[in-house]
Amino acid sequence: MTVTYTARVANARFCGFSKLLLVWKGSIYKVLYKEFLAFFAMYTAISITYRFFLYDDQKRYFEKLAIYCNHYASLIPMSFVLGFYVTLVVNRWWNQYTSIPLPDRLMCVLSGGLQGSDERGRLLRRTMMRYASLSALLILRSVSTAVFKRFPTMDHVVEAGFMSREERKKFEGLHSPYNKYWIPCVWFTNLAAVARCEGRIKDDHTLKLLLEELNAFRGKCSMLFHYDMISVPLVYTQVVTLAVYSFFLVCLIGRQFLDPNQGYPGHDLDLYVPIFTLLQFFFYAGWLKVAEQLINPFGEDDDDFETNWLIDRNFQVSMMAVDEMYGDLPMMERDRYWNDSNPRPPYTAATLFVLRKPSFQGSTFDMDTQSTVCSFREEKSARTPLLEIQFGVEQERRGGHPAINEKKGVSGEEGKSDAEWQTREEGGKAESIKWETQAPVSLLPPPPQFSTERSARPASTIPIASRHPSAFLFHPAAHSSLEHCSSQPAINQNRVVPTIPRPPFSGNKMSFLTVPSYDEPQRFRSVSMGSELTGS
Repeated sequence: MTVTYTARVANARFCGFSKLLLVWKGSIYKVLYKEFLAFFAMYTAISITYRFFLYDDQKRYFEKLAIYCNHYASLIPMSFVLGFYVTLVVNRWWNQYTSIPLPDRLMCVLSGGLQGSDERGRLLRRTMMRYASLSALLILRSVSTAVFKRFPTMDHVVEAGFMSREERKKFEGLHSPYNKYWIPCVWFTNLAAVARCEGRIKDDHTLKLLLEELNAFRGKCSMLFHYDMISVPLVYTQVVTLAVYSFFLVCLIGRQFLDPNQGYPGHDLDLYVPIFTLLQFFFYAGWLKVAEQLINPFGEDDDDFETNWLIDRNFQVSMMAVDEMYGDLPMMERDRYWNDSNPRPPYTAATLFVLRKPSFQGSTFDMDTQSTVCSFREEKSARTPLLEIQFGVEQERRGGHPAINEKKGVSGEEGKSDAEWQTREEGGKAESIKWETQAPVSLLPPPPQFSTERSARPASTIPIASRHPSAFLFHPAAHSSLEHCSSQPAINQNRVVPTIPRPPFSGNKMSFLTVPSYDEPQRFRSVSMGSELTGS
């Protein structure tokens, strides 16, 4: 039976695989010990002959031969050839297991799709399911030595109950030079058509679903047949086998311990047991044995598939599903958490630690949120500065909206000196508390038209008067050393923007982040990416 050790390695711990090294069934020791003993015996025989039975001139010739063999043994690409071969065989081994036909999906569709609790309905369901099991048995009997030993002839199949004598006569009466594992599947489809005509299969959709599941089942049977017919190319297997055995035949001579008195490089010690050579043989020859074990998993090795157990399980489960369990339903009742809006199954004392763990909300919920402070560097270039919105007493007197009369307010302030701007900033601090009571206005005015003198004024002289700093407001004087804005998006001029409280009419100015102008492109820099993006 297949060696299963999954429960022993459920938890990773110190020397977790150490207990597995003592297992004999299915182990590498059981598979390799004969080759290992043969290699060690031949090595010992050559060593004894060299030490006790050769003359001096014969020893010198043998020593030269040993050095030559050890030098050129590394030209054999052992790791390269073996690695690709074992990878191919392991993938093929797992694909063969997934191709074994299992009746679980087919029996569920058949139990729910073919109606009728009378003897006729029961007979149809059991017969159709038996045909599917018969098809799987015929293909497994063709590829598995263990199944063939259990059912060597068709008489054994009939005696086992998978086929009646009348069905055997019809099966053998259909002459074909090819494998006839597919005949029971055709019988299945014919019975499904009969059940549809009798009205036991209610609609064509159910019939279509039933035949699709049967075709998937038959397709897996076909894949097993093709895996058995199409093997790994023989030349590949021969190359790997020759590479391994020729390498260690060369090592029998090249890895001999030579006389230290002769002064050969690398032969300063004279040991009787070649420990590392034996380890190398154990690993490489064991790797080849892995491929030999897995290349045909339908044999009788310790780790081959339990095909006879699969036949027994599939037949018993499928018959129970379509017969005893047909229409068998437990009585419906309210569950234990009927009136509980937050149901939680209980935990045992061994699993109580799970309750102490917080529920996972997402990887970004563990990040620390930090406020981003943005500013800009003073530049004396001809670029258009950030948008400035003028709220002044003179605009209120003119009776216009600050956003509409911004152009006039800007042109009236072009001649102001830096000292006047500083005075306005100090006066605005006293009235900043009144901002929250003002009516909100639009954040962005229409596209401004800035003059050359206007854009040449340093941006650091723009004052800000705000009690509650926003993520979209900044104070150039307080953060004049910063250069970049972290991941600040470009603002679309055409969409509706949020409003902010209206400032007092004290002549103070406010600046908002990264509003591109209409005349020339505005450059933005990203702190996180280190790249420059140009928006227009």
